[in-house]
Amino acid sequence: MNIQFFGVESQKKVTESFVVVVGLGGVGSHAASMLLRSGVGRLLLVDFDQVSLSSLNRHAVATREDVGTPKAYCLKKHFSLIYPECQIEARVQLYDSSAEDEILSGQPDFVLDCIDNIDTKVSLLAACVRRGLRVLSAMGAGARADPTRIRVADLRESSNDPLSRAVRYRLKKDHGIEGGIPVVFSMEKPKAKLLPFQGSKEEETPSDYQIVPGFRVRIIPVLGTIPAIFGQVMASYVVTQLAQLDFQTEPIVNLDLDHYRVLHHRLLEHEELIYGSAKQVLVDAEEVMYIVKELWRGRSARDQNMKDTGRKMWRSVNELMLVRWDKSKSAGVSNLILLKFSEADAHESTTLDQIKDEEPEFHAMVSRVLKRAETEFAL
Repeated sequence: MNIQFFGVESQKKVTESFVVVVGLGGVGSHAASMLLRSGVGRLLLVDFDQVSLSSLNRHAVATREDVGTPKAYCLKKHFSLIYPECQIEARVQLYDSSAEDEILSGQPDFVLDCIDNIDTKVSLLAACVRRGLRVLSAMGAGARADPTRIRVADLRESSNDPLSRAVRYRLKKDHGIEGGIPVVFSMEKPKAKLLPFQGSKEEETPSDYQIVPGFRVRIIPVLGTIPAIFGQVMASYVVTQLAQLDFQTEPIVNLDLDHYRVLHHRLLEHEELIYGSAKQVLVDAEEVMYIVKELWRGRSARDQNMKDTGRKMWRSVNELMLVRWDKSKSAGVSNLILLKFSEADAHESTTLDQIKDEEPEFHAMVSRVLKRAETEFAL
Protein backbone atom coordinates (compact mmCIF):
# COMPACT_ATOMS: atom_id res chain seq x y z
CA MET A 1 0.00 0.00 0.00
CA ASN A 2 0.96 3.67 0.16
CA ILE A 3 1.61 3.92 3.91
CA GLN A 4 5.14 5.23 3.42
CA PHE A 5 3.81 7.96 1.15
CA PHE A 6 0.63 8.99 2.97
CA GLY A 7 1.33 7.86 6.51
CA VAL A 8 -0.75 5.38 8.50
CA GLU A 9 -3.70 7.64 9.33
CA SER A 10 -4.15 8.98 5.79
CA GLN A 11 -3.85 5.52 4.27
CA LYS A 12 -6.48 4.34 6.74
CA LYS A 13 -8.89 6.89 5.22
CA VAL A 14 -8.22 5.36 1.81
CA THR A 15 -8.73 1.82 3.08
CA GLU A 16 -12.03 2.76 4.73
CA SER A 17 -13.38 4.53 1.64
CA PHE A 18 -16.08 3.50 -0.81
CA VAL A 19 -15.68 4.43 -4.49
CA VAL A 20 -18.10 3.90 -7.37
CA VAL A 21 -16.67 3.50 -10.89
CA VAL A 22 -19.19 3.76 -13.72
CA GLY A 23 -17.81 2.70 -17.10
CA LEU A 24 -15.11 0.02 -17.15
CA GLY A 25 -13.45 0.44 -20.52
CA GLY A 26 -9.97 1.75 -21.23
CA VAL A 27 -10.27 4.62 -18.74
CA GLY A 28 -12.43 3.05 -16.06
CA SER A 29 -10.64 -0.29 -15.88
CA HIS A 30 -7.28 1.38 -15.24
CA ALA A 31 -8.78 3.80 -12.72
CA ALA A 32 -10.47 0.96 -10.85
CA SER A 33 -7.33 -1.17 -10.97
CA MET A 34 -5.17 1.50 -9.34
CA LEU A 35 -7.82 2.33 -6.77
CA LEU A 36 -7.78 -1.32 -5.80
CA ARG A 37 -3.96 -1.48 -5.73
CA SER A 38 -3.95 1.71 -3.64
CA GLY A 39 -5.98 -0.04 -0.95
CA VAL A 40 -9.50 1.34 -1.44
CA GLY A 41 -11.57 -0.95 0.75
CA ARG A 42 -14.86 -1.01 -1.15
CA LEU A 43 -15.56 -0.73 -4.87
CA LEU A 44 -18.77 -0.74 -6.87
CA LEU A 45 -18.00 -1.50 -10.53
CA VAL A 46 -20.72 -0.70 -13.07
CA ASP A 47 -20.78 -1.38 -16.83
CA PHE A 48 -23.32 -2.99 -19.15
CA ASP A 49 -20.81 -3.97 -21.84
CA GLN A 50 -18.68 -7.04 -22.51
CA VAL A 51 -14.95 -7.36 -23.12
CA SER A 52 -14.29 -7.29 -26.87
CA LEU A 53 -11.22 -8.30 -28.83
CA SER A 54 -10.82 -4.73 -30.07
CA SER A 55 -10.71 -3.36 -26.51
CA LEU A 56 -7.76 -5.47 -25.35
CA ASN A 57 -5.34 -2.72 -26.48
CA ARG A 58 -6.55 -0.49 -23.66
CA HIS A 59 -8.14 -2.62 -20.95
CA ALA A 60 -6.30 -2.89 -17.63
CA VAL A 61 -6.63 -6.61 -16.88
CA ALA A 62 -8.68 -8.39 -19.56
CA THR A 63 -7.16 -11.36 -21.42
CA ARG A 64 -8.24 -13.27 -24.51
CA GLU A 65 -10.11 -15.65 -22.24
CA ASP A 66 -12.21 -12.73 -20.95
CA VAL A 67 -13.50 -11.74 -24.40
CA GLY A 68 -17.29 -12.00 -24.38
CA THR A 69 -17.64 -11.79 -20.59
CA PRO A 70 -19.09 -8.71 -18.86
CA LYS A 71 -16.43 -6.12 -18.04
CA ALA A 72 -17.69 -5.78 -14.47
CA TYR A 73 -17.33 -9.52 -13.81
CA CYS A 74 -13.96 -9.58 -15.56
CA LEU A 75 -12.59 -6.92 -13.24
CA LYS A 76 -14.02 -8.51 -10.14
CA LYS A 77 -12.43 -11.85 -11.05
CA HIS A 78 -8.97 -10.36 -11.55
CA PHE A 79 -9.26 -7.92 -8.64
CA SER A 80 -10.12 -10.72 -6.23
CA LEU A 81 -6.75 -12.30 -7.01
CA ILE A 82 -4.92 -9.02 -6.39
CA TYR A 83 -6.61 -7.71 -3.22
CA PRO A 84 -9.07 -10.32 -1.90
CA GLU A 85 -9.80 -8.20 1.21
CA CYS A 86 -11.46 -5.51 -0.91
CA GLN A 87 -15.25 -5.57 -0.88
CA ILE A 88 -16.10 -5.62 -4.58
CA GLU A 89 -19.58 -5.44 -6.07
CA ALA A 90 -19.91 -5.85 -9.84
CA ARG A 91 -23.06 -4.82 -11.69
CA VAL A 92 -23.75 -5.52 -15.35
CA GLN A 93 -25.94 -2.49 -15.79
CA LEU A 94 -26.35 0.59 -17.97
CA TYR A 95 -26.53 3.69 -15.82
CA ASP A 96 -29.63 5.82 -16.33
CA SER A 97 -31.89 7.93 -14.14
CA SER A 98 -33.87 4.88 -13.04
CA ALA A 99 -30.66 3.32 -11.65
CA GLU A 100 -29.61 6.42 -9.70
CA ASP A 101 -30.80 5.33 -6.27
CA GLU A 102 -29.43 1.83 -6.70
CA ILE A 103 -25.95 2.88 -7.86
CA LEU A 104 -25.40 6.09 -5.90
CA SER A 105 -26.81 5.00 -2.55
CA GLY A 106 -24.58 4.00 0.35
CA GLN A 107 -22.87 7.40 0.57
CA PRO A 108 -19.87 6.74 -1.68
CA ASP A 109 -16.79 8.83 -0.90
CA PHE A 110 -16.15 9.34 -4.61
CA VAL A 111 -17.79 8.58 -7.94
CA LEU A 112 -15.74 8.13 -11.10
CA ASP A 113 -17.55 8.88 -14.35
CA CYS A 114 -15.77 6.94 -17.09
CA ILE A 115 -18.78 6.79 -19.43
CA ASP A 116 -18.46 7.45 -23.17
CA ASN A 117 -22.16 8.12 -23.82
CA ILE A 118 -23.18 11.75 -23.42
CA ASP A 119 -26.78 11.22 -22.24
CA THR A 120 -25.70 8.78 -19.55
CA LYS A 121 -22.71 10.92 -18.61
CA VAL A 122 -24.77 14.06 -18.11
CA SER A 123 -27.38 12.15 -16.11
CA LEU A 124 -24.75 10.71 -13.76
CA LEU A 125 -22.95 14.03 -13.25
CA ALA A 126 -26.21 15.87 -12.56
CA ALA A 127 -27.24 13.21 -10.05
CA CYS A 128 -23.90 13.48 -8.23
CA VAL A 129 -24.18 17.27 -8.02
CA ARG A 130 -27.76 17.02 -6.79
CA ARG A 131 -26.76 14.50 -4.11
CA GLY A 132 -23.66 16.42 -3.06
CA LEU A 133 -21.34 13.56 -4.02
CA ARG A 134 -17.75 14.12 -5.01
CA VAL A 135 -17.33 13.12 -8.63
CA LEU A 136 -14.47 13.10 -11.15
CA SER A 137 -15.32 12.84 -14.83
CA ALA A 138 -13.25 11.62 -17.78
CA MET A 139 -13.56 13.55 -21.02
CA GLY A 140 -12.45 12.40 -24.49
CA ALA A 141 -9.34 10.19 -24.60
CA GLY A 142 -9.75 9.02 -28.20
CA ALA A 143 -7.68 10.30 -31.14
CA ARG A 144 -4.98 11.69 -28.83
CA ALA A 145 -1.33 10.72 -28.55
CA ASP A 146 0.42 13.26 -26.29
CA PRO A 147 0.38 12.26 -22.61
CA THR A 148 1.97 15.56 -21.52
CA ARG A 149 -1.20 17.49 -22.37
CA ILE A 150 -3.51 15.63 -19.99
CA ARG A 151 -4.85 17.87 -17.23
CA VAL A 152 -7.25 17.94 -14.29
CA ALA A 153 -9.38 21.08 -14.06
CA ASP A 154 -12.93 22.31 -13.63
CA LEU A 155 -15.23 21.35 -16.50
CA ARG A 156 -15.49 25.05 -17.42
CA GLU A 157 -11.75 25.20 -18.08
CA SER A 158 -11.40 22.19 -20.39
CA SER A 159 -10.53 23.07 -23.98
CA ASN A 160 -9.94 21.40 -27.37
CA ASP A 161 -12.38 18.66 -26.41
CA PRO A 162 -15.73 18.22 -28.22
CA LEU A 163 -17.05 15.98 -25.42
CA SER A 164 -16.34 18.67 -22.81
CA ARG A 165 -18.20 21.25 -24.88
CA ALA A 166 -21.20 18.98 -25.29
CA VAL A 167 -21.29 18.04 -21.59
CA ARG A 168 -20.99 21.70 -20.52
CA TYR A 169 -23.84 22.69 -22.82
CA ARG A 170 -26.14 19.88 -21.71
CA LEU A 171 -25.48 20.30 -17.99
CA LYS A 172 -26.25 24.00 -18.19
CA LYS A 173 -29.26 23.64 -20.49
CA ASP A 174 -30.91 20.63 -18.84
CA HIS A 175 -29.81 20.94 -15.21
CA GLY A 176 -28.66 24.53 -14.64
CA ILE A 177 -25.15 23.29 -13.74
CA GLU A 178 -22.36 25.53 -15.03
CA GLY A 179 -19.31 23.99 -13.39
CA GLY A 180 -17.84 22.84 -10.14
CA ILE A 181 -17.10 19.37 -11.54
CA PRO A 182 -13.43 18.33 -11.84
CA VAL A 183 -12.59 16.57 -15.10
CA VAL A 184 -9.62 14.81 -16.68
CA PHE A 185 -9.14 16.00 -20.25
CA SER A 186 -6.50 16.46 -22.92
CA MET A 187 -5.54 19.89 -24.20
CA GLU A 188 -4.33 18.20 -27.39
CA LYS A 189 -6.39 18.66 -30.52
CA PRO A 190 -7.60 15.24 -31.79
CA LYS A 191 -4.97 13.67 -34.05
CA ALA A 192 -7.09 11.18 -35.96
CA LYS A 193 -10.34 11.39 -37.89
CA LEU A 194 -13.43 9.32 -37.19
CA LEU A 195 -13.49 5.96 -38.90
CA PRO A 196 -16.53 5.03 -41.00
CA PHE A 197 -19.27 3.39 -38.97
CA GLN A 198 -19.63 -0.35 -39.34
CA GLY A 199 -22.22 -2.10 -37.23
CA SER A 200 -21.63 -5.46 -35.62
CA LYS A 201 -23.65 -7.93 -33.60
CA GLU A 202 -22.15 -6.78 -30.31
CA GLU A 203 -22.74 -3.13 -31.16
CA GLU A 204 -26.30 -2.97 -32.42
CA THR A 205 -27.34 0.23 -30.63
CA PRO A 206 -25.35 3.14 -32.08
CA SER A 207 -27.29 5.68 -30.00
CA ASP A 208 -25.72 4.21 -26.88
CA TYR A 209 -22.35 5.51 -28.02
CA GLN A 210 -23.16 8.84 -29.67
CA ILE A 211 -21.54 12.10 -28.65
CA VAL A 212 -23.21 13.98 -31.50
CA PRO A 213 -25.86 12.54 -33.84
CA GLY A 214 -24.31 10.32 -36.49
CA PHE A 215 -21.03 9.73 -34.68
CA ARG A 216 -20.03 7.02 -32.27
CA VAL A 217 -17.36 6.98 -29.60
CA ARG A 218 -16.46 3.42 -30.46
CA ILE A 219 -15.29 4.42 -33.95
CA ILE A 220 -12.86 7.09 -32.77
CA PRO A 221 -9.38 5.58 -33.16
CA VAL A 222 -7.83 5.02 -29.75
CA LEU A 223 -4.15 4.76 -28.86
CA GLY A 224 -4.40 2.38 -25.91
CA THR A 225 -1.90 4.23 -23.71
CA ILE A 226 -3.92 7.46 -23.49
CA PRO A 227 -7.14 6.13 -21.88
CA ALA A 228 -4.90 4.10 -19.57
CA ILE A 229 -3.14 7.31 -18.50
CA PHE A 230 -6.52 9.02 -18.07
CA GLY A 231 -7.50 6.23 -15.69
CA GLN A 232 -4.21 6.45 -13.78
CA VAL A 233 -4.65 10.21 -13.41
CA MET A 234 -8.18 9.72 -12.12
CA ALA A 235 -7.07 7.13 -9.57
CA SER A 236 -4.20 9.33 -8.40
CA TYR A 237 -6.51 12.33 -7.99
CA VAL A 238 -9.12 10.36 -6.07
CA VAL A 239 -6.66 8.56 -3.78
CA THR A 240 -4.93 11.81 -2.82
CA GLN A 241 -8.31 13.41 -2.16
CA LEU A 242 -9.37 10.50 0.01
CA ALA A 243 -6.08 10.69 1.92
CA GLN A 244 -6.56 14.46 2.25
CA LEU A 245 -3.19 15.17 0.69
CA ASP A 246 -3.17 18.87 -0.18
CA PHE A 247 -1.82 19.80 -3.60
CA GLN A 248 -2.58 22.33 -6.32
CA THR A 249 -3.50 21.19 -9.83
CA GLU A 250 -1.77 23.05 -12.64
CA PRO A 251 -3.79 26.14 -13.63
CA ILE A 252 -5.10 26.24 -17.19
CA VAL A 253 -3.74 29.66 -18.16
CA ASN A 254 -3.31 30.21 -21.88
CA LEU A 255 -0.56 32.83 -21.86
CA ASP A 256 2.84 32.56 -23.52
CA LEU A 257 6.16 34.02 -22.37
CA ASP A 258 5.59 37.25 -24.29
CA HIS A 259 2.48 37.91 -22.18
CA TYR A 260 4.49 37.50 -18.99
CA ARG A 261 7.16 39.84 -20.36
CA VAL A 262 4.46 42.44 -21.00
CA LEU A 263 3.27 42.11 -17.41
CA HIS A 264 6.85 42.36 -16.16
CA HIS A 265 7.46 45.51 -18.21
CA ARG A 266 4.17 46.95 -16.97
CA LEU A 267 5.28 46.31 -13.38
CA LEU A 268 8.56 48.15 -14.01
CA GLU A 269 6.71 51.13 -15.49
CA HIS A 270 4.26 51.19 -12.59
CA GLU A 271 7.09 51.13 -10.04
CA GLU A 272 8.78 54.03 -11.84
CA LEU A 273 5.54 56.00 -11.78
CA ILE A 274 4.54 55.32 -8.16
CA TYR A 275 7.90 54.97 -6.42
CA GLY A 276 10.19 56.90 -8.76
CA SER A 277 12.35 53.86 -9.47
CA ALA A 278 12.12 50.19 -10.47
CA LYS A 279 15.08 49.20 -8.31
CA GLN A 280 12.84 47.40 -5.81
CA VAL A 281 11.43 45.04 -8.44
CA LEU A 282 12.99 41.72 -7.47
CA VAL A 283 11.35 39.49 -10.09
CA ASP A 284 12.10 38.64 -13.70
CA ALA A 285 9.71 37.41 -16.43
CA GLU A 286 10.04 33.78 -15.32
CA GLU A 287 9.08 34.66 -11.75
CA VAL A 288 6.22 36.78 -13.07
CA MET A 289 5.00 33.60 -14.79
CA TYR A 290 4.98 31.81 -11.42
CA ILE A 291 3.12 34.67 -9.71
CA VAL A 292 0.51 35.07 -12.44
CA LYS A 293 -0.06 31.42 -13.24
CA GLU A 294 0.56 29.52 -10.02
CA LEU A 295 -0.48 32.06 -7.38
CA TRP A 296 -3.29 33.96 -9.09
CA ARG A 297 -4.29 31.44 -11.76
CA GLY A 298 -4.35 34.04 -14.52
CA ARG A 299 -7.01 36.27 -13.01
CA SER A 300 -7.39 39.21 -10.68
CA ALA A 301 -6.88 38.56 -6.99
CA ARG A 302 -10.37 39.99 -6.58
CA ASP A 303 -11.80 37.38 -8.95
CA GLN A 304 -10.72 34.18 -7.18
CA ASN A 305 -14.14 32.87 -6.18
CA MET A 306 -14.59 29.31 -7.51
CA LYS A 307 -18.07 30.09 -8.82
CA ASP A 308 -16.42 32.39 -11.34
CA THR A 309 -13.90 29.80 -12.50
CA GLY A 310 -14.04 28.97 -16.16
CA ARG A 311 -12.69 29.74 -19.58
CA LYS A 312 -14.82 32.89 -19.90
CA MET A 313 -13.36 34.31 -16.71
CA TRP A 314 -9.74 34.50 -17.94
CA ARG A 315 -8.97 38.19 -18.27
CA SER A 316 -7.10 39.58 -21.22
CA VAL A 317 -3.52 40.43 -20.38
CA ASN A 318 -4.41 43.96 -21.50
CA GLU A 319 -6.63 44.35 -18.41
CA LEU A 320 -4.20 43.09 -15.77
CA MET A 321 -1.14 44.32 -13.92
CA LEU A 322 1.01 43.39 -10.92
CA VAL A 323 1.22 45.72 -7.92
CA ARG A 324 2.70 45.50 -4.45
CA TRP A 325 0.41 44.11 -1.75
CA ASP A 326 2.35 45.82 1.04
CA LYS A 327 3.71 49.14 -0.20
CA SER A 328 6.37 49.20 2.52
CA LYS A 329 8.01 46.05 1.10
CA SER A 330 9.83 45.51 -2.18
CA ALA A 331 8.15 44.00 -5.23
CA GLY A 332 9.17 40.37 -4.72
CA VAL A 333 7.40 37.07 -5.41
CA SER A 334 5.66 37.10 -2.02
CA ASN A 335 4.45 40.71 -2.25
CA LEU A 336 2.81 41.02 -5.67
CA ILE A 337 -0.85 40.65 -6.51
CA LEU A 338 -2.57 40.58 -9.89
CA LEU A 339 -5.32 43.18 -10.37
CA LYS A 340 -7.28 44.85 -13.11
CA PHE A 341 -6.20 48.42 -13.84
CA SER A 342 -9.15 50.00 -12.02
CA GLU A 343 -8.56 47.72 -9.03
CA ALA A 344 -4.87 48.60 -8.99
CA ASP A 345 -5.65 52.31 -8.83
CA ALA A 346 -8.00 51.71 -5.90
CA HIS A 347 -5.43 49.53 -4.17
CA GLU A 348 -2.74 52.19 -4.40
CA SER A 349 -5.02 54.68 -2.62
CA THR A 350 -5.73 52.45 0.38
CA THR A 351 -3.75 50.75 3.13
CA LEU A 352 -3.46 47.16 4.33
CA ASP A 353 -5.03 48.13 7.65
CA GLN A 354 -8.06 49.53 5.83
CA ILE A 355 -8.36 46.34 3.74
CA LYS A 356 -8.05 44.17 6.84
CA ASP A 357 -10.80 46.15 8.61
CA GLU A 358 -13.15 46.52 5.66
CA GLU A 359 -12.48 43.24 3.79
CA PRO A 360 -11.13 40.71 6.30
CA GLU A 361 -11.85 37.69 4.09
CA PHE A 362 -10.04 39.20 1.11
CA HIS A 363 -7.10 40.18 3.30
CA ALA A 364 -6.87 36.66 4.74
CA MET A 365 -7.08 35.04 1.30
CA VAL A 366 -4.30 37.19 -0.17
CA SER A 367 -2.14 36.59 2.91
CA ARG A 368 -2.55 32.82 2.47
CA VAL A 369 -1.62 32.94 -1.21
CA LEU A 370 1.47 35.09 -0.62
CA LYS A 371 2.48 32.84 2.28
CA ARG A 372 2.59 29.99 -0.22
CA ALA A 373 5.14 31.93 -2.27
CA GLU A 374 7.23 32.47 0.86
CA THR A 375 7.21 28.74 1.53
CA GLU A 376 7.95 27.63 -2.02
CA PHE A 377 10.78 30.15 -2.44
CA ALA A 378 12.09 29.51 1.10
CA LEU A 379 11.93 33.21 1.90
